[in-house]
Amino acid sequence: MGDRPMFVTVAPGNEGRDTAAVGFRLERRARVRLEAVRTGIGASNVRWTTEATLGPGQHELAWQPSMDTPVGSYVMRLTVEGNGKRRIYGGRRPATPERASAPVVRVLGVEAAFTRRSYLPTERMALQVLADAPWFSLTFLRVGHGPDPSLRGDEIVGLAMGPAVGIDWTGKRSARRTITVQTGDWPSGLYAARLETEDGRIGFAPFVLRATAPGSTRVAVVLPTNTWQAYNLFDVDGDGWGDTWYAGGIPPVALDRPYRDRGVPPRFRRYDVPFLRWLEKTRRDPDFLTDDDLDAIGTGDELRRLYDLVVFPGHSEYMTEQAYNVVERFRDLGGRLIFLSANNFFWKVERSGQTIRRIAQWRNLSRPESRLLGVQYRANDDGRRQAPFIVSDRDAAPWLFEDTGLENGDTLGEEVGGFGIEIDMTTPLSPPGTRVLALIPNLFGLGLHAEMAYYETPAGARVFSAGVLDFPAVLYTAQGMQLLDNLWRHMLEDLPEPAP
Repeated sequence: MGDRPMFVTVAPGNEGRDTAAVGFRLERRARVRLEAVRTGIGASNVRWTTEATLGPGQHELAWQPSMDTPVGSYVMRLTVEGNGKRRIYGGRRPATPERASAPVVRVLGVEAAFTRRSYLPTERMALQVLADAPWFSLTFLRVGHGPDPSLRGDEIVGLAMGPAVGIDWTGKRSARRTITVQTGDWPSGLYAARLETEDGRIGFAPFVLRATAPGSTRVAVVLPTNTWQAYNLFDVDGDGWGDTWYAGGIPPVALDRPYRDRGVPPRFRRYDVPFLRWLEKTRRDPDFLTDDDLDAIGTGDELRRLYDLVVFPGHSEYMTEQAYNVVERFRDLGGRLIFLSANNFFWKVERSGQTIRRIAQWRNLSRPESRLLGVQYRANDDGRRQAPFIVSDRDAAPWLFEDTGLENGDTLGEEVGGFGIEIDMTTPLSPPGTRVLALIPNLFGLGLHAEMAYYETPAGARVFSAGVLDFPAVLYTAQGMQLLDNLWRHMLEDLPEPAP
């Protein structure tokens, strides 16, 4: 499993493989505290603590994680106090894993990830699995369909696309292995492999099925797969911190890692599930794309020939130059765009093989995102303040609010606790005629509004931006479902002819 003196893997519930022992030597009598720390973005979580007063010599303290311990890497932070002095081992991320001052324990459930982020139906797919179990079952789920969403942030539910298949893992439990699996001839969409061991440990591996005949629906949905991995705190190198710039430093982000929380993309339940569920409830089946697939489209002209509408339902913060160029050209040719989150097209990234590196903010490269989106990122308070939108200019887009009962001055989103986290605003560089349809005034301070915006161009383009990071949560309400239905229909009316 890649274990070494300062890195060990435990599997809760597996006798003989369920305990991590930390050994250390004291030169003099001291009070020691050992903590299992699950590092995060900004704040870390102490999952377990033990303290003791010990004399000089060699000592050992053991941690036996319970079955409900969240999976992932834990820094075993050791604090030693004596003679008026205190020293902390494991208080900060090491420059390299080899220079770690505290051991790391990996709590293993089922780790699984596909080697690519999208496939065609029935294509052979390589799935990498690490599971300390003699057997597991595998079920394919169509995400957004079937059962109601889970309340857990580390669970994916969906419509089972067939019976579970049992896989014998005897002799394979000590290392990551690759198996080959295939889907059926299923519709384009987001799917997940669900793996479950006999003792109830579960892991998920999401993937996109592309359309067999791209463009037949005239609508594409681009999932924020780069952002999912940028916020993924999965620890590949075993230093106890996630392999992303959000955990310190500026490491490249690997695109083929499992997601830390049992394989579920970060914040998936609030940011992404509502839109997928809305598609199922309204019987819409657009083509699904990953960021990789968008990069693979040669030009905006090609994208426009295939599609009239491209929807970015999630937090598409990290975009390559190729993707930015393609989407901008698509807009210039009269293509329609919907952005249902905030802080989109913010960072330029460069891809090399299966990794991306963060390069610079697009606005600092003379390509401010408000020229494309109509709005751009303005502020972030990590969700401390949330509030509903107030409709401010219904007359600018009466079609959007039709059958919602919303008039100027009415609020949208109170039922889901409001919106916020990150907010967008219009700028002097927003396209001519950009209108703010609704806003959350002064959400993060005087003049820091969240702005829902819309504009049209002489070429026939129509662009809508929601202006808040968690706007898809509105789709849990009847008003929100109707609003998006109105928007979707409007985007597909009075279409300009695509270029030949």
